Amino acid sequence: MATRLVQINMKARDDAALGGFWAKALGWGISSEGPGVTNLEPEGFVYPDPVAVCIDLVVSAEPKVGKNRVHVDLAATSAAHQAELVARLTEFGATPVDVGQGDVPWRVMADPEGNEFCVLDSFYQETGPIAAVVVDCADPHAMARFWGEATDWTVHRVSDQDALLRSARGVGPYLLFVRTPDPKTGWNRVHLDVRPYPGDDLAAEAARLERLGATAVDLGRPDIPWRVMTDPEGNEFCLLTAA
Repeated sequence: MATRLVQINMKARDDAALGGFWAKALGWGISSEGPGVTNLEPEGFVYPDPVAVCIDLVVSAEPKVGKNRVHVDLAATSAAHQAELVARLTEFGATPVDVGQGDVPWRVMADPEGNEFCVLDSFYQETGPIAAVVVDCADPHAMARFWGEATDWTVHRVSDQDALLRSARGVGPYLLFVRTPDPKTGWNRVHLDVRPYPGDDLAAEAARLERLGATAVDLGRPDIPWRVMTDPEGNEFCLLTAA
């Protein structure tokens, strides 16, 4: 048994407006599964497929507090392409932000609701518009162990500073865990969603994840079909139904 990273979930004050920004930023299509939810995926995409990690924006009245622990890195092929992408994103409503990054080759920006993201220059190749989904962590080794076993993604690199994973098919964005000194406080405004394979049992998969170090979260919502869990460092993620 294994899960697949299929999407990231992002809270939004205005899911439709923020979805419009990200759709233009990524060149993706927009749909909605219901009020207060905006879904983004590449045009012609057949979900799920590791060639893309999709984005679900869900309306929330809770304010953004502090820097997000999960963000995306956008891909560029060169420094010139990076500059063009930054200029285009600025026209769409993005702004530069300082999160203490210092002198680095990537550009740190925020979307219209303040969610941080980075625009790279040429670190990754053939990933699609999202080069990586990045998660702050205290222990990259522990995150590589858990997520490498929780999903069928391959661990490509582990050090004291970061851990890098990618789909076993070698397509789509990377999953990057970066060591940071900042402690986790409150619920993550952006989190990962994973999904078992067709025919797998949701309860059995939840139990397997708990054996690996995940913790089940009781929201008091027996009506929802998915399971809310946290990884060993307390980062929330959703275990969706098999598909």
